[in-house]
Amino acid sequence: MRKSSGTAASGREKAYAYLRENILIDPDVQGKFLNEQELAAEIGVSRTPVREALLLLVSDGLVELIPQRGAYVPPVTGREMSELMELRGVLESHAARLVIEQRRVPAKTMQDTLDQQARLPEQLNAEAAQEFIRLDTLFHQLLIDAAGNELISRTYSKLHVRQILVGVSALFRAGDRRGKVCAEHQDILDALVSGDAAKAQEAIDHHLAVTRDILLRT
Repeated sequence: MRKSSGTAASGREKAYAYLRENILIDPDVQGKFLNEQELAAEIGVSRTPVREALLLLVSDGLVELIPQRGAYVPPVTGREMSELMELRGVLESHAARLVIEQRRVPAKTMQDTLDQQARLPEQLNAEAAQEFIRLDTLFHQLLIDAAGNELISRTYSKLHVRQILVGVSALFRAGDRRGKVCAEHQDILDALVSGDAAKAQEAIDHHLAVTRDILLRT
């Protein structure tokens, strides 16, 4: 029984991870229904773990199950974008204060991540844009994780899918956004390294406000 239960759990977790990391981050999937059978074949599992994974995604607020129609991926609304940026600002500013006070700024790993972003090509196709935003998310997650609060880290990590979605949208809505993101990240990191919590919060707030304004412009 234990083996069977473990196999079921691993299938569900595999499907859940695949959906979060490969399917839901695609802006083209927003506003559409997912085909469970096609997903099962793509992931290499049966339909049962796919359905279980979708139920987990429903609890995450990323998918809606519509009776007799299936799993629907709702578009991210303007209000959700604003609320996402507000929550990120609260969590990241709190983390910034803690890592500065405790002298735990992960300067090297954050700089390495930023350098990887900067090395991506100037003209970003859809795949490169997703990689850019993945690194963007990692940059901020490194700051959150350095604060040493597991609950905050898990909460922030749950925002991953929406962050990639809105980040990719912002990149393509503002053609020069790539270089500015890297510059804004450098400002955040420089403030953290200098130990100036007020300046770090200002840099974080500016970075998130610019992204929010781009997203809400259209």
